[in-house]
Amino acid sequence: MTLTHDSFEFVADLVRRRSAISLGPGKEYLVESRLAPLARSAGEDVEGLVRRLRQGADFGLHEAVVEAMTTNETSWFRDHLPFDALRSTIVPTLLEGRVVPRLDVWSAACSTGQEPYSIVMMLDELLPEHALVQVLATDLSNEVLDRARAGSYSQLEVNRGLPAPYLVKHFRREGASWTIDPRLRARVRFLRHNLLDAPPPGGPFDVVFLRNVLIYFDLPVKQQILRRMARVVRPGGYLVLGAAETTVGVDDAWERVAAGRTSVYRLGPGRIS
Repeated sequence: MTLTHDSFEFVADLVRRRSAISLGPGKEYLVESRLAPLARSAGEDVEGLVRRLRQGADFGLHEAVVEAMTTNETSWFRDHLPFDALRSTIVPTLLEGRVVPRLDVWSAACSTGQEPYSIVMMLDELLPEHALVQVLATDLSNEVLDRARAGSYSQLEVNRGLPAPYLVKHFRREGASWTIDPRLRARVRFLRHNLLDAPPPGGPFDVVFLRNVLIYFDLPVKQQILRRMARVVRPGGYLVLGAAETTVGVDDAWERVAAGRTSVYRLGPGRIS
């Protein structure tokens, strides 16, 4: 059943109010495809689900709809260039002059965990054994966070970008699934967080990964989020964005830094607004 214009507008307004994500015209198919599994589980179509939303009494349903609309695809070492930058530029610069190698990383919008686990696997390779590494991984969706905490992935999931040597070294086979090494899993703390809220506890951070998220927000919301990030990143720390995202013209607290074939953004001293 095709989603009516009024139903689409109602869902778009709900998602905008709860997450600041803007669903403009042309996103009707996305809304319908994301909500169809929720509707089927309740034995109804998408229009029936929206009718229940309009009644306003089921706040759990409201949360489930927002989570369904904000869940994104992910993979291991996604887009690879940010991880090349981590290896070649970010880690060497941050560790220069530090007596004890320590890195605190925030993986925002972490989805089912591939990004934060990719980070800890790479840092495990780059840093000495006595290094202190902590990764805070956050997402709006409780469902994806539960999966991330479990650290268990299907064969299809590990085939999406995970190099074979990392699979052999850091995972163990459990039936039809692969589970990440508990030693690495212990370095990642998962927490539900909405980017519209105050930053989560755990900072200050040396690096924040916030990839393929800002593209969903309008300019004022982007500016708010970047200002919040600046308050919890150490001076000289780094912000890693998606390939189509930039701080240029949005928040001048961040300096664009060339890192191989990509760019990252560094917080200058005394530039926190």
